[in-house]
Amino acid sequence: MALRTQISERQRRFGAELRRLREAAGLAVKDAGALIGIAGPQLSHIEAARTALDPERLSVLLQGYGCTDETYIALLHALGASNGKGWWSTYKGRVPDLSLDLAELEDRTVTLRNFETLYVPGLLQLPEYAEAIYKDAYRNGHWDLATAIQFRMDRQRILENEEQRQFRFVIHEAALRMLFPGVEVMRAQLDHLLNMAERPNVTIQVLPFTATRKPPQSGPFVLCDPGCLDLATILLDVPGRAEHQSDPESIAAYEWKFQQLSEIALPAVDVAASANSRNSWGILQHLLYTLQT
Repeated sequence: MALRTQISERQRRFGAELRRLREAAGLAVKDAGALIGIAGPQLSHIEAARTALDPERLSVLLQGYGCTDETYIALLHALGASNGKGWWSTYKGRVPDLSLDLAELEDRTVTLRNFETLYVPGLLQLPEYAEAIYKDAYRNGHWDLATAIQFRMDRQRILENEEQRQFRFVIHEAALRMLFPGVEVMRAQLDHLLNMAERPNVTIQVLPFTATRKPPQSGPFVLCDPGCLDLATILLDVPGRAEHQSDPESIAAYEWKFQQLSEIALPAVDVAASANSRNSWGILQHLLYTLQT
C-alpha cells in the first residue's frame, strides 16, 4: 500500500494515539506488530499516519494493549475508519488545509470549550465581523475572501445540533470592546451573541477587566472533546500557525485551565436576569447600550 503524502490532523491523531497505547503497554514496535501479523516498520508507518489500519486488526491490537473502555474503543474505531470526507470536502483547494482539519475536528466534537482574548469566537461570528478579521490577510493572498467567510458560516451549522453537542465559550471583555469591524457591525455582533446564548447548548461567559484572580492562560485555545476526553484535541493559536496538542498531560492541563477561566469569568449569560445583574448578560447589554447611544 502506497504511503500517504498528505496527512490530515485526524489521521495524525489516530496514529499518535496508537503509539501512546503501545508505549503505555510497554511493547516494542516489533512485538506489537506481531500481535496483528505485520512487521514493525509497517506498524511504525501506521503510528506515523502514513498508512491506515483495518478495523479487525485494530480490535486485536487494542485487546493486546489491554484496552477495556468500550466508549474509548468505539470512538477510536470511528477515528480510524473515517475517510475524512464531509461538507468541508467541497472546499478542498479553496481554503487552507488547516481550515479543513478544523472543520473535521469540530464535526466529531461532542463538547467544545473555547477561550478567546481579542476576537469573538469563530463559531459565533457574523459574516461582517468575519470579513473584518479576514480582509487584510486575504487582500493579496492565494485564498478568496468570500470563500473563507462562507466556509466559516458553514462551520457554524454544528451549533444547530442542540441535543448532541455542547459549546462553552469564555470571551475576554477586550474582544467585546474592540471596534475595528465598525460600530454598526460590532453592535450587531453583540446582539448576535445575546441571541446565540439563548440556545440550550451554548454557554457564553465574559472574562471582565475587573477580574481579581489571575487567569491561568493568556492566549486563546479550543478544546475539542469527541465524547471521551482521552481522545480530545487542543488547538492553540501561535504566531503564524495553529498548533494541535493531544497528549494526556496537555489535555488535563487545558481542561483545568478552562475550568479555572470559567470560575474567574462572570456567570454565564442568562436572559432571565436583570440588565443590572453583574453577569455576562449584563455586561453584554451594557456594551450594546453604549454603542447605541
